[in-house]
Amino acid sequence: MLPVNSSPIVLDHRQANPTEGLLPRPTVLSSIGWESIRLELYQQPKFSTAEHQHTLHAIALNLPNASSNATGYRWLDGKRHQEARPVGSIAVIPAGVSHRCSWDCEAEFGVLALEPDLLEQVGRGWVNPDRIELLPQFMDVGDEFVRSLFLMLKMEVESSGLGSSLLVDSLKTSLAIHLLRHYCATSPRLSSFTGGLSKVRQDRVKAYIDAHLNQNLKLVDLAAIAQVSPAYFARLFKQSEGITPYQYILKQRVEKVRALLKHSELSLTDIAVSVGFCDQSHMTRCFKRRVGMTPTEFRQGE
Repeated sequence: MLPVNSSPIVLDHRQANPTEGLLPRPTVLSSIGWESIRLELYQQPKFSTAEHQHTLHAIALNLPNASSNATGYRWLDGKRHQEARPVGSIAVIPAGVSHRCSWDCEAEFGVLALEPDLLEQVGRGWVNPDRIELLPQFMDVGDEFVRSLFLMLKMEVESSGLGSSLLVDSLKTSLAIHLLRHYCATSPRLSSFTGGLSKVRQDRVKAYIDAHLNQNLKLVDLAAIAQVSPAYFARLFKQSEGITPYQYILKQRVEKVRALLKHSELSLTDIAVSVGFCDQSHMTRCFKRRVGMTPTEFRQGE
């Protein structure tokens, strides 16, 4: 059995290389600059950790690797447990809870670390913030929603900044709602979200989007314009428009590109910047996906 430290190591995922000195190898991949959430990917040999505590809520996800027997133990909130660890299973380690683990084989796993305030912000209006308590969970059961969300966020990291902060905002809000529903002591009473946004609020949000397409639009800002919480806003907007805010913004950006290709002599690079795409390549991919041809082909056909 591993010795228990009298003073647990404090692990802060806000810092670069947060597990230095705790795990044998550094992260393979990690997100940079996201608000309230951090993604980390690890590939480790057989290892055991010292006792530690996370400053953020941590969701650990077992990923496919070379070993078919991902066995080992986890000590969580004073309890010791031999985990089953099927691929896609998750462990929930709330902030401030003492934790350590051992892996008897090579391991590949991901971590999603969330600011505790995120659950309070998303749960506002559904649950008294004083009653939001994330419950510890051992890595015995799969969670397809968390696995899919991790893979989508991983793609955003790998796209080298081409992803929209609005998409990350939407995904982290979805994760927070999922945790509130399934991994908290008090489940929120979620509204049915019937009716969508009012016409006045819908028009106000769409006007703001159209006027600020060249900027880094964020879900929290759009929700503030609609005067609802981000979690409510994403659902109400989709009910009103039939698509998510992220999809709507992409659609508007592509339509603006079409207009500029028809009625201006701007270069493709300048057009991409003027409508909020990261670069010309990002614009070309999105344009071709929606229009069926590249911006160059579209301009030549006019």
